[in-house]
Amino acid sequence: MDSADSTAATAALARNGAADPAAAIDDDDGVPEVAACISSMIDRGGSVESHRLFLARRTALEMLRDRGYSVPEDELARTLPEFRAWWADKPELERLAFTTTLASDPSNKVKVVFCPPQPVKIALIREIYSGVKEENLSRLILILQSRIMSRAKESIKDIFPFKVDTFQVRLSDMLVALHISFSFCK
Repeated sequence: MDSADSTAATAALARNGAADPAAAIDDDDGVPEVAACISSMIDRGGSVESHRLFLARRTALEMLRDRGYSVPEDELARTLPEFRAWWADKPELERLAFTTTLASDPSNKVKVVFCPPQPVKIALIREIYSGVKEENLSRLILILQSRIMSRAKESIKDIFPFKVDTFQVRLSDMLVALHISFSFCK
């Protein structure tokens, strides 16, 4: 929102009886809409790891939704406190994985797998393949928390008969995800 939009919004609120735009209440819960949205993203304890994984998972869900995959709205709407309550304070990586299909072609199936924080080696790539080879996937997305060894990266092409994408979770990614989440509050 630029300053002109902000000025117009303030004027509209003033015409409707709200002298202070921050005091504009969105519904009957008594909490200003923007304040409620921002407070849902504030980290009030818990581990940095769970916060990082929450943001990485939400970003993956949003990315797939934006590309036409079927993503349940309740997954996208899950807040950090809800995430921590569901997956506990230290999430089990296996529970973070999810599979979805392309809305226009349900035979096009993708799975997202979170890798452990240690460097990814060939043994882990083989282990992941063993776990997904019977799932009839079109694509696999590996969320990396650490670097992938060069031989492991090369082995992906030899081991998997379908497309495998890798995404590295970094602090800058967390900030982008937080920005994306905030923009949905508006």
